[in-house]
Amino acid sequence: MNPAASRHIAVLGRQAVEMLNPRAGGVYVDATFGAGGYSRAILEIAGTRVIGIDRDRSAIAGGRDLVERSASRLILAEGRFSELADICAAQGATAVEGVVMDVGVSSMQLDQAERGFSFRLEGPLDMRMGHDGPTAAEIVARASEADLAKIIYIFGEERHSRAVARAIVAARKEAPITTTRALADIVGKVVRSKPNEIHPATRTFQGLRIFVNAELDELHLALAAAERVLKPGGRLVVVSFHSLEDRIVKDFFNARGKSGGGSRHLPEIAQTAPSFRILTKRPVTPDAAEIAANPRARSAKLRAAERTAAPAHAAARLPAWPVVADVMRGG
Repeated sequence: MNPAASRHIAVLGRQAVEMLNPRAGGVYVDATFGAGGYSRAILEIAGTRVIGIDRDRSAIAGGRDLVERSASRLILAEGRFSELADICAAQGATAVEGVVMDVGVSSMQLDQAERGFSFRLEGPLDMRMGHDGPTAAEIVARASEADLAKIIYIFGEERHSRAVARAIVAARKEAPITTTRALADIVGKVVRSKPNEIHPATRTFQGLRIFVNAELDELHLALAAAERVLKPGGRLVVVSFHSLEDRIVKDFFNARGKSGGGSRHLPEIAQTAPSFRILTKRPVTPDAAEIAANPRARSAKLRAAERTAAPAHAAARLPAWPVVADVMRGG
């Protein structure tokens, strides 16, 4: 068994599984398998089956022992959680009792220097959750100054994004930026922080990581996919770790949790029935004990909703923000 997995405890894990409310014989989707924390808890309920999804093949490999111990009640699939409807269909599960997802980079990935996620560990500037697509180093090398500023501002919420982009472009003319330490040092020269504040490179690294992995687009698509596969009464539970993710989840549930489409001026237009009943009026957050045990939990928020019998809503368009393909070809 993967030693890291055995030590890993999912943030808000108890609350997430309680909100999911797994029942004997049900089929559930752990859409971000990681170290398998949610899956293990669900499998403790007699007769449950779990489809675990992760785009990181090392996470899939680390879960093989749990597959064996579950007597194959756990099925693992390498893929993006936006693909969960197709992955479920491939397993003959066109409708499931619950979906749980823990959004963002995992603690295991952060702690592996060779993955290049953390500015605190020297490693290659990679940041890919999977093993495909350009690395963060390639983005930093190819993106225009304007695109870098947009990426860091939109996805990292860094107000000094233009200064950071200028510094990156100036530095890459002198030498390629290929390591986490090199990028962190460049950012640290233009973004200052006071004692007890976050590291100056935090927002830049967040922005690049989210961009490299198309994390926000993936989240939009995954929520819509979960809506399509959940049975009436099935539950969707999402744990997010920063404001961009939480806003997407909140807006999704709000849009699906109320009637819409009609108008007092055009009463003949049928309103769209709510496809979810929201279970968390306010997000569930970690208590002091969990934050003390795991400081990375401090920003976590859990939201949950229960599927109604109404048809799934039409998928909304993805926001018009920078995407990897356009940036890499200079579009």
